[in-house]
Formats: sequence, C-alpha cells, structure tokens
Amino acid sequence: MNLKQLEYFVHVAELGSFSRAALILNIAQPALSRQVRLLETDLRVTLLMRNGRGVVLTEAGKRLFDHSVGILQLVSHVREDIQANRNEPAGRIVVGLPPSMGRLLTLPLVEGIRRTLPKAHLAVVEGLSNYLSEWISTGRIDLGLLHNPEPQAALDLTPVLDEPLGLVSPADRSARKGATVAFADLIRYPLIVPERTHAIRKLLETQAALAGHKLNVVLELSSVYSILELVGAGYGHAVLAPAALEAFGQPEAFLWRPLVEPSVSSPMCLAISAHKPATPLGKQVFGLLRELVLAGPGAALAAHNKTR
Repeated sequence: MNLKQLEYFVHVAELGSFSRAALILNIAQPALSRQVRLLETDLRVTLLMRNGRGVVLTEAGKRLFDHSVGILQLVSHVREDIQANRNEPAGRIVVGLPPSMGRLLTLPLVEGIRRTLPKAHLAVVEGLSNYLSEWISTGRIDLGLLHNPEPQAALDLTPVLDEPLGLVSPADRSARKGATVAFADLIRYPLIVPERTHAIRKLLETQAALAGHKLNVVLELSSVYSILELVGAGYGHAVLAPAALEAFGQPEAFLWRPLVEPSVSSPMCLAISAHKPATPLGKQVFGLLRELVLAGPGAALAAHNKTR
C-alpha cells in the first residue's frame, strides 16, 4: 500500500467511475485499474464493485475510504506546514458547517479568508453535527461548527453561542397568544421535527421526558429547509432556532415564539481534533468563524420576533 494508490482509490470512489477518475488524474485507465487491483491484493479484500453505472464501494471499501481521506489530508498538512513560511497561515483547510448555518456563514467566511488569508485554500462541507464530529475525528475535516455536541475524547470543543429555540408557525395563523410559548403547552401543537439523531430533536425529547410530557410528532424530516416548507404550507409547527428561519430566506413568512418555563437553547460549539496540533491557518480560521457566528443575523431576528 502506498499514498499514490490511496489517492487513486479515493478519486475512483468519489467519482464512482474509473474512466472519470483517469481523466481527472490524467493517467491511462488500465494503469489506474491496475493500481487499485494491487491495493485490493495487498489488503486481500474487494474494495469496489462494478455495476451498470460505474462502481460502488463495498463495506471494506467504505472503511478504507474514511481512513484514506484522513491520511491524505494529514499528508497534505505536513507538506504545507514544511513548505510554508514559519508561522504564516497558508495551505488548505476544510471547514464543516451544519445545514442551518451553511447558507448564512459560507459567503462571509469565503470573503473573510480571501481578504485576510490570501494564501489559504478553503473547502466547506455541510452535514449534521454527528457526522461532522466523526469527520473531525477521522481527519476528513479540520474544524466544524456543531449543535449540542456530546463530549468525546477525540474532540476539543469551544462553546460559542447558545441559540434560543422557539415554536415556528405560519405568519398568517391567527393563534398568536402572546410572545412566548410555555414548554408544557408544546404538546398541543402538531410538530414537524428532525429525526432522532438531530441535536434539536434530542434536546426536545430530553426536556419533554424530564417534564413528563410526550410530544405530538406528526412528521419527521432530516432537512430543516423541508421542515419550514411544510410549516409554511400548514402541515404543522416546528421548533427551531432563529438562524434557521434566516437561512430559509423568508423569515417574514413565519412567527417565531421562544419557549419558556423552561427556556430551551441549543449550544453551538466550534470543534477541532484533540489529537492534532493546531496550525497557524487553523487558528486564524477558527477565530474568524467564531466572530462570524457571534455577529450572525439570528440574534437580530430573535429580538425582532420577541417584540411582536
């Protein structure tokens, strides 16, 4: 096994095709296929299965893919660290954002890095917090913004913000009984919520169990965007942070009322690997992302809705 074989394998796996990977890598397809076969021979497993549309990963292939991405990322960091000027922020960095924040933060993050870190190369990926945690642990991404993360030895977590959660209803609904909603009254609303692995769903279920309540869940969706579409169409209500409404792009279409008695908030943390030293670039991007989160539009939207 060597680094070149791992690089070839990752390209084939990501593109789902030997021919497309050969084109990107600028090598002959037979040579590419031979290197992947040598890798399979060395490991004594089948990594890729061919089908009518290309190739798919086997279970062993999926495990090797996760390891390979982390290995290649680490090698890239080593090369960039050696070649870059001492203490100068330079190289490639991969940032993970939850979908609810990706739309709000990606553009200002790109603009901030281009303005202050001209030698940096940024990549942004989106995923739920539990996936981002795993990707940081395996080295696939360098740092991530996580909702309500569970403490784990592989991660170094820095709290950044507590997002208040509130009941989201269509703005044209007549039932506007005050500016807040008591948590005990939440059971009266048909709720559209994320699946159980989502950070907000865990928070709600935990709080409901402590209070002896059972939530009236009518629909489960993993996409916050789809949840808001269904709320807007009158299929139910949601419990989300203000930033989710701002990311949707039509905050005026909804009524957001904070939960009280007790209030419920979703802690947001910046996470990096606990086992890798922070690079100068990583420290700079960490600080920039923290500033953007603290200055985000969600707080202004929450203040606006509380006065309605």
